[in-house]
Amino acid sequence: MLHGTGGIWHVRTESGIDREASLRGRLKLESKQENALKLAVGDRVTIEPVDASDSWAIAEIHERTSALSRRSPGSGRTERVVAANVDQVVVVFAMVKPEPHPRMLDRFLTIAEANDLTARIVINKVDLASEDAARDRFKAYERAGYALHFTSTKAPHGLAELRDALHGRISVFSGPSGVGKSSLLNALYPGLSLRVGEISESVNKGRHTTVGAFMHPLPDGGYVVDTPGLREVGMWGIVASELDRCFPEIRALRDECRFADCTHRAEPECAVRDAVAAGALDGERYDSYLKLREELESSEQGQWG
Repeated sequence: MLHGTGGIWHVRTESGIDREASLRGRLKLESKQENALKLAVGDRVTIEPVDASDSWAIAEIHERTSALSRRSPGSGRTERVVAANVDQVVVVFAMVKPEPHPRMLDRFLTIAEANDLTARIVINKVDLASEDAARDRFKAYERAGYALHFTSTKAPHGLAELRDALHGRISVFSGPSGVGKSSLLNALYPGLSLRVGEISESVNKGRHTTVGAFMHPLPDGGYVVDTPGLREVGMWGIVASELDRCFPEIRALRDECRFADCTHRAEPECAVRDAVAAGALDGERYDSYLKLREELESSEQGQWG
């Protein structure tokens, strides 16, 4: 599935032909049931001809190997699948314009970790500062084990390495508005011709230029799923007691704590807090963990209270 609007989905066949198809009536009825599988970009499907008019219908949705999910926007408690059958998540932030917010980056990474997906971090627009400054600002993520790419479409800089990382994989490009995702993809693959939005100087936030997830076949193999700029990112399928597994550097220490159910807040002999005090674990990442845990606990209390 490449993308879909108004009930019509664009499907690329194994032979490389793009076809438009709608859901069979049976699948439409099933999709309205609670906990039913909802068609998403990246799903593998079987299509069949409807009649002699060259119309096609989706007859079957195949089992997913993976999915990137988040909570539906607003106050809803439902899952929204951003993309299915994904190999990796590429989280794009800008060095400046707009200013990066590490807490939001941590949220994106937590969602990727909760979905058991490899995450890469792209720091774009390094031409507006310097790569050294960017490396210093985001060194905690490199220490945590994340692959970092420092890029600029103006220089250009870092594009070949990022292109290599995308080759042959299904990658979701995500991140807040205005960080240059579309410009970056256009620079990597000029044939995509994605629409590029302007940065609003008054609010220092990007205007939305992508209205829905869109899967682009790459000329040298693989796919990139371009997602809308997200102003809010709701965590889905994560319980507070398991959040520490979604921070690689905390996950590596959790079994060394005295208590198996350690929250890493105030318990004695907590390996995580000891690492923060010794400077071996980044304090800002630890603060993000505490904030996200508090958010999840509050949500769980609201759900069950």
